Amino acid sequence: AEKMLARIGNEMREKWPVLKVAIEHRTGKLAIGEASVVIAVSSAHRDAAFEASAYAIERIKEIVPVWKKEFYEDGETWIGSEHDYQVEIGRIAST
Repeated sequence: AEKMLARIGNEMREKWPVLKVAIEHRTGKLAIGEASVVIAVSSAHRDAAFEASAYAIERIKEIVPVWKKEFYEDGETWIGSEHDYQVEIGRIAST
């Protein structure tokens, strides 16, 4: 996942005149409502920073393999499991 975040940072630098980019994705348990992703961008003009940040969050959703376990009163489930990822990239067949 870290390599993909670095790739997204490089894409941002290619597309917008940004000065600095930092992207972090939290791991471990998070409370409901806590931020799981932080994107910090500096640029001479705020429009470039806003556009680059919006691009980054969409790219994270598209290409970064992030899995989470959701807990409910009646059980728990994995979202975006390794199996789902392997099917998505074509390494294994869907069952």
